[in-house]
Amino acid sequence: MRIATTIFLTDETITPVRLARELEQRGFAGLFLPEHTHIPVERTTPNPSGGPLPRAYGRTLDPFVALAQAAAVTRNLRLGTGITLIAQHDPIGLAKQIATLDHLSEGRFTLGIGFGWNVEEAADHGVDWRTRRELGRDRMALMRALWAAEPTAYDGAFGSVRASHAHPKPAQKPRGPVVGPRTLIGGAAGPKLFAHISEYADGWMPIGGRGLSESLPVLRAVWADAGRDPGALHVVPSAVLPTPGKLAHYAELGIEEVVLQLPPAGEADVLRVLDEYAAYTR
Repeated sequence: MRIATTIFLTDETITPVRLARELEQRGFAGLFLPEHTHIPVERTTPNPSGGPLPRAYGRTLDPFVALAQAAAVTRNLRLGTGITLIAQHDPIGLAKQIATLDHLSEGRFTLGIGFGWNVEEAADHGVDWRTRRELGRDRMALMRALWAAEPTAYDGAFGSVRASHAHPKPAQKPRGPVVGPRTLIGGAAGPKLFAHISEYADGWMPIGGRGLSESLPVLRAVWADAGRDPGALHVVPSAVLPTPGKLAHYAELGIEEVVLQLPPAGEADVLRVLDEYAAYTR
């Protein structure tokens, strides 16, 4: 099983460069970073995990800038977003960022996307909460047009782009309906999410592993009904606090990659946890 990590990197934590080097030296498979552009002080949206929202949410580094630093000081470490708030981005600019990072990292980038939970944050980006999923789907389709081998126009419900010269292209090659880097969609299990995954992604990035025994067969059935290759589905639980039993359970379900949660802490504390987690990479 491949063991990757995720962390809220902030202006108060270990740096991306130091963390990336330490991860690669210890044999970890990857580094995934979350995204929040800002956290409005006045909001009614509760923390999905309950309780006060942790301080790190309002201090996160831009994931693409931080991952570019990580890419520059590693050779094999996979890099990913976990997750990019796809509806909150201009898709033309985001397509360029993603393609550049995948190109410069020689195909090591995974695009984790999601539709968000913070209504006020999304509203400041002009996102209508009711249509954010379809907006995200439209954003992905527009970016696929820019990543296509030949100039390709796109005219969607939420955006359009003329047939354009747009380089660099992502290093990863098209596979089935997916163009661009490996794409995983985060979110809670359900018909709408599984339809999106089967239409334009490589797989699912659930938070933790609760309910996977029940939800995985459903996703696999939707995936097969869409004509996708059963062996090509990636399911990558994220923000996992590991135990040997939990990872063994994932393996029994056919899961080959897990993303472990690191604390949003300084260098000494993060390295201590990395040393504990390193036992799972052997």
